[in-house]
Parts: sequence; C-alpha cells; structure tokens
Amino acid sequence: MNPLVNGVTQPAITNPGAGKPSISPGEAQSNFANSLKAAIEQVNDTQVASNSKTEAMANGEIDDLHNVMITAQKASITLETSVQVQRKVIDAYKEIMRMQI
Repeated sequence: MNPLVNGVTQPAITNPGAGKPSISPGEAQSNFANSLKAAIEQVNDTQVASNSKTEAMANGEIDDLHNVMITAQKASITLETSVQVQRKVIDAYKEIMRMQI
C-alpha cells in the first residue's frame, strides 16, 4: 500500500524490520525526480493562476477583489514554502557532505 501525502506516494517496504525498500536506487531517484517535478509544476500553476486573475482584475473583467487577493496569497505562500524547503534540502545536503565515513 502506498499512502498518498500531498500528492507524493511513499515507497512500499518489503520487510519493515530490515528497513530496506523494495525499489532499486534508480527507481527511487526516478520517483524523487517525478515528485520534485510535480511540486514545481504545482508552484508554477498557482503563480500562473494568480497572474491571470490579477491581469483580469486590472482589465476590469473581474470584480471580486477578495478572490483575486486569496489567489495571490496562495501563490505567495506556495512559493515561499518551496523556497524554504529548498533551503532545508541544501542545508541537509551540506551537513551530509561534512560527515566523515
């Protein structure tokens, strides 16, 4: 069973006691790349939606300011979250590189 968390599936584990995943490193890399691509596309989609609603508001096509502001705020929060996650991933990578074997 692969539970779905925020659009990301978790890999199945064959033997929970051993902790070894049932997928190969190549598959894990592919899954990670696909998850990352989907997350970036979602951020882009929210930015595009915000831009189109803002442009429509400026052209007088939309009268609902609240909806435009909510969409803009969602896009801002999504972008800020992705930047923070990127910083944490980079920090974790640097920390792993500092470890001695």
